[in-house]
Amino acid sequence: MDRSELLRPITDEDVPVVLELNERHVELLSPMDADRLDQLRGWASRADVIVCDGVVAGFVLVFSPGSDYDSENYRWFSQVFGEDFDYLDRIVVDDAFRRRGLASAVYDAVEDAAGARGRLALEVNLDPPNVASLAFHRQRGYREVHQLGTTGHVVSLMERPTR
Repeated sequence: MDRSELLRPITDEDVPVVLELNERHVELLSPMDADRLDQLRGWASRADVIVCDGVVAGFVLVFSPGSDYDSENYRWFSQVFGEDFDYLDRIVVDDAFRRRGLASAVYDAVEDAAGARGRLALEVNLDPPNVASLAFHRQRGYREVHQLGTTGHVVSLMERPTR
């Protein structure tokens, strides 16, 4: 897969499809309206759509150290790792494009970009469990470094060295 054509920055024209994709998977993410997406795009070091067969097949948001991002998970990584991480906040691949290697290709690109900082950090739902995501991340070498949340919404904070 040609990674040079896989990711491109989210444009204003992409906003409706990004919001629709987020809404379809909101139980695994968090709600996001156009204003929130605009705010996140301003804070993110990477706010890209995933392109497959010439159409938007998903999106990814990544935050680097020093961002004003207000996520509790991001703040935890900031306190623990300082400048030595990139935080993958969310990745969504449209169900119609699953099982085509898109997520793995996006992770390859995001992990490569995080190489200079030494690790990629992220969170995966434990309660309720996101079994497929946990298996995917463990297979890629991510390890849990902490858990945050309360009953009904507990996440595993995970990291993977990129150097």
